[in-house]
Order: sequence, then C-alpha cells, then structure tokens
Amino acid sequence: MIKIEFEEPNIETCECCEKESTKLTRFVYKDDDAFAIYYIKFTKDHEEKIATGIISIGDWGTDEEPKNRFSFPFRIWTNSENFQVGLIDKEESPWKQSLLGKILDRKDALNHPWISEVFHITDHIVVEDKEVVEYFT
Repeated sequence: MIKIEFEEPNIETCECCEKESTKLTRFVYKDDDAFAIYYIKFTKDHEEKIATGIISIGDWGTDEEPKNRFSFPFRIWTNSENFQVGLIDKEESPWKQSLLGKILDRKDALNHPWISEVFHITDHIVVEDKEVVEYFT
C-alpha cells in the first residue's frame, strides 16, 4: 500500500509565457518506508492542459547520487472521459538533477522492471493529488 505526503504547492513563473505556474513536490511511502518522490508542473493559463512530471524510485538512504535510483519522466492529460498518462524522453523533462538518479528515456522506462510501480503511483496521482485533479477540472 502506498501513501503520498503532500507538500504545499510552489508558485513560479512559466518560462514560455511568464504566467503563473504550479510546481508540486510529493513524497511516496510504501508500507511506511520512503519509496519514491515525484514532481509535477503545470500552468493553468496554457491553451493545452498538460501536467509534466517525474517519478524517482530507488534507494533513498543517501543524499548522494545512488546507483539504484531511477527516474521516469511523464505527462498527464485528459481525453473527454479519462486521465491519460504517457512516458516521455528525458530531454523533454524540465528536471535534470542527478539526485533523482538516472533519468530514463521513454523506451528504457517502458522496459524497466519498476514500470508497474510508476503507473501505480500515477494511478494514485490522478485520484488523490487534489491540485492535479483540480487543474484538469
């Protein structure tokens, strides 16, 4: 079972349009142990509603760049009925920090043994993360 710890949103200025952009930081626990962290960014006034995020899973016992921590960049959007989640390449991600571990391209992420954990977390995001859900409503 996973549990998400919700930090207060950070409001920034969007680099492309200089409008208000929201950045979220979330900590994910699995069976009460630190398991993952995710970041999501979105700008309410963009014509196309897309949230861009990254999920980092792995060894959280150190602040150094660990060999067993991987990051999965993704996007969330909606069609007329449902949330949609798609992985993206690392070049499309605004996050580049080595603290997140090795950032995977879409092809490598889809073949990674932890991909089911990534989609398990995104399933929780679109239900439990009220800032993300409100952005799309």
